[in-house]
Amino acid sequence: MDGAALLRWGHTCVAELEHRREEINALNVFPVPDADTGTNLLATMRCALGAARTAERDAYGVLAAMAHGATIGARGNSGIILSQVLRGLAEAVRGGPLTADRLRIALARAAELVRESLSVPIEGTILTVLDCASVAVAACPDHSLADVALAAADGAAKALGDTPSQLGVLRETGVVDAGARGLVVLLDSLVSITRGDAPTRPEYARPTMGATRLVPGAHAEPSAEPRYEVMYSLTGADESSVAQLRTRLGELGDSVVVVGDGDRSWSAHVHCADAGAAVEAGLAAGALSRIRIENVVVASQRPALASPEESLAAAGDDAWMSSTVEIEGIAEFDPVSASVAATPTEPSSVAADRGVLAVATGRGATVLFEEAGARVLVGAPSVTATTLLGAIRRMPNREVLVLPNGALPAHELLAVGVAARDAQRDVLLLPSACMVQGLAALAVHDRGRIAVDDAFAMSEAAATTRWGSLRAASGRALTMVGMCEAGDGLGLAGQDVVVIDRDVRAAGRTLLDRLLAFGGELVTLLIGEAAPSELGDELAAHVEREFPGVEAIVYSGGQHGDLVQIGVE
Repeated sequence: MDGAALLRWGHTCVAELEHRREEINALNVFPVPDADTGTNLLATMRCALGAARTAERDAYGVLAAMAHGATIGARGNSGIILSQVLRGLAEAVRGGPLTADRLRIALARAAELVRESLSVPIEGTILTVLDCASVAVAACPDHSLADVALAAADGAAKALGDTPSQLGVLRETGVVDAGARGLVVLLDSLVSITRGDAPTRPEYARPTMGATRLVPGAHAEPSAEPRYEVMYSLTGADESSVAQLRTRLGELGDSVVVVGDGDRSWSAHVHCADAGAAVEAGLAAGALSRIRIENVVVASQRPALASPEESLAAAGDDAWMSSTVEIEGIAEFDPVSASVAATPTEPSSVAADRGVLAVATGRGATVLFEEAGARVLVGAPSVTATTLLGAIRRMPNREVLVLPNGALPAHELLAVGVAARDAQRDVLLLPSACMVQGLAALAVHDRGRIAVDDAFAMSEAAATTRWGSLRAASGRALTMVGMCEAGDGLGLAGQDVVVIDRDVRAAGRTLLDRLLAFGGELVTLLIGEAAPSELGDELAAHVEREFPGVEAIVYSGGQHGDLVQIGVE
């Protein structure tokens, strides 16, 4: 099979997983009965296929892209293990197309990778079935890919039927393992591509009604201690730090899987009581993204339903417990819903024990934030997730509102927020992309309101403040509005260059015209350390002359980089 054929296999896998999703979800009783294994496998395979659409068209290029896409987009235990099956296939085809011998190598390597990734391997799961598929192809005397693929699929199907005898929770509920059923779907899809038709498999039995066991030996009663499924992608880590992460996650919980795509991207999964500690462990290992946190105890008490939409409808008032946002099969942590759940619902008659932490650069800007009542984390030379997390933990307040002011990318902020929250402290990170938005938010801060109302008002103030910046180009570069030369004035609306002018002052005036084209009542000009003399006064005079009724206020910010930060309210 060349790259084109492997892409067809990927499309077939997605179609078959769509067809079998409900069946696989209904089989899902281990490690937690949350009825999502089919959904997770489908979402992960979609991510794999999406990554392969722009890959090199040889066999290795396609499978390496699929392995990477599955690793960073993995959903659940089953999705992470699927990524390792794809990685095993990719490693086996470095020298050419997928052949019978390379399929044997691929399945053996996949089985090895999966066992290495698990903190506590459990037999009677996809792990055992993958081993059996590998053994079946090793024993197959045939030399055609089609025959070896069939041997793999049949070996896996036989092992699937044996899983209830190997794992007590499957035996008690009368089902086969859900993840292993998904593996059989993938191998049957390979048979379909190589032989023209797929083997006929039975409709596997659904769980015994009323079975709600979480893990072997667990009780059906809801636990008083919250339990979360935590997943995230990891970059910038090496084998040593990943090994330490796997050990740490094993100390925090169970169902630990940490896998890589073979090219510096990793994915981690754990079920634990302390989601913040699990995220913090990831931060110690590398840079995090695609964070997903879900309360699995609540989900496990619900009946198996056909779709996520039905699950949400059935959840009713408990829906907030699943703090995720689904985007094209990828889930990312939603800090707002999680924070709301942890915030008192009754207003207080006295000022709350609440503080604001703001990131600021420049002496003048620091003073502005401090005078408005915030504690300041100085942003120069740079702020990292670790330094921001430390600053939050040093805050003496039970409730902490954070104005990051563009210091870190969104995925790092999410990680910091999760790690910072605990039983003693509620932390809300507000959407301030720059210091002028942070100042606008701080202007409406009111400790007399409950935290969510205060955070909402501040977030709205930041979000409705249009902002831009004036900079001097450091060198020749191509922008979205053309080529700039060193020393040119660059006007940015948000993060996008919209103005280029040889005269920095002229660029500033044009930028103000653009920002005020949609109206405004107040313009804040935060002047940087390297700004030309009198630039602030000149820009303020331009506003007053060209936009009667609009007030302009000039502050000395002293920030590096931006000659002027502009906020329009």
